Amino acid sequence: MGEQRPLGHGEAWLGVADCFLASSALLTRCRVHVPKERLGMRLHFEDGTSARVYRETRLGSGLAKNPCTLVVVFRLRLVGGPGHALFRKESLLNTPLFVGFPGFASKLWLAHDERDRYRGVYEWDGPDRAEHYARCLWRVLALVSVPGSIRYAVLPGLRRDDFLADPGRAEGLGPDGTEAWWRVQDTT
Repeated sequence: MGEQRPLGHGEAWLGVADCFLASSALLTRCRVHVPKERLGMRLHFEDGTSARVYRETRLGSGLAKNPCTLVVVFRLRLVGGPGHALFRKESLLNTPLFVGFPGFASKLWLAHDERDRYRGVYEWDGPDRAEHYARCLWRVLALVSVPGSIRYAVLPGLRRDDFLADPGRAEGLGPDGTEAWWRVQDTT
């Protein structure tokens, strides 16, 4: 994974448009599921923050053939206090912006942490596809996020649930540097 930056406007918005069309077909055929088993689970991160799962979205079985975990973080502009509850409800409407991207398998939606950052923890089919999605998503998030708050970590060869069960398995897979926002310590 190289320098983190969004795709060019044209390529990113074309990716989002293609995704939206594919999402419509998936939703119409009832291929998108919203399981409840992980609701309320709290993820504790190495940067000292934690956040609870408020939704899961799964396509089919939610398992990828060439698995990788993708963690995305951002901080919304102008959202605080009761606005967080409103965002969590509204965010269901964002589902067509990701389920139709090639390689999507599943997503855990995390509520805001102690620094008002939101995270998504995904299982993706293929690290290149996960990277492409993250760089397209950046353009969408940039419309509503604090500048400089968008980051992502692609962890190739690692299923999301294995990452959560044994965070040590991600050693050496994430972004270089000392940033710990994506590293899970444990779950409760």
